[in-house]
Amino acid sequence: MSDGQVATDDSWAPDACTLPTAERPLRLAEFDQFSRDAVRGADRVSAQHLRLHLAGDAQVEETARDLTARESSCCSFFAFAISRSGPDALTLDVQVPVAHVDVLDALADRAASAAGSR
Repeated sequence: MSDGQVATDDSWAPDACTLPTAERPLRLAEFDQFSRDAVRGADRVSAQHLRLHLAGDAQVEETARDLTARESSCCSFFAFAISRSGPDALTLDVQVPVAHVDVLDALADRAASAAGSR
């Protein structure tokens, strides 16, 4: 989007998500803000695997761990793994089963859009 805003349409959220519908725009906004603040790049390892390259400071790691833990509690199909990939870099691997590749596609698109709006 040209104005630096990312749409909050959550129509791609699967029925398997147990987060109350009213809270979904807030969670999307959190992911968008995290992407703007922390994501430095992304690789699509496979259709079911997205790797996000993050800034490596302690606050980014804390936020990533908190956000992914909360997301795992409502969308149990996500598998998140956070690892240090250098002194100033973190990697966040996001994997989903085949049935939820469309959700990973949407997450990848949102991360790229939000990170690009910095």
